[in-house]
Amino acid sequence: MEKIDKRSIAREVAMKMVFSQMFGGEDTPEAVLEKSELGVELNEGELAVAKDIFDGVEEHIPELDEFVAEYSKDWTIDRIGRVDLSVLRVAMYEILYREDVPVSVAIDEAVELAKRFGGERSYSFVNGILGSFAKAHSRS
Repeated sequence: MEKIDKRSIAREVAMKMVFSQMFGGEDTPEAVLEKSELGVELNEGELAVAKDIFDGVEEHIPELDEFVAEYSKDWTIDRIGRVDLSVLRVAMYEILYREDVPVSVAIDEAVELAKRFGGERSYSFVNGILGSFAKAHSRS
């Protein structure tokens, strides 16, 4: 039986909250979990991680979107798929502000989310942008 990484689930919940917010949604981590039918319960601390990521992304959207625009050469923000944009925002936020998340983990998790929820080429688009971004903005 595959071990469930609850930190990954918390990140997925945060990404779905960021996505929902683009369309005027105001989901809580608990509501996202219920809708997702993942069959996983997160404890209070894990739910707090999802909420912290979401709140951090929301607080830094203008900055994060500037980075997305800068590193997605020849793409404007409004042309980027909403799932891809949500994934990029979460990963860039983690790279910049979450010292408890290794840069490689933020990128790997983002690529996995893009594979699961994005379009056919989303994962390579996300990986390319985050690779360039991380080289320039990784904390040492």
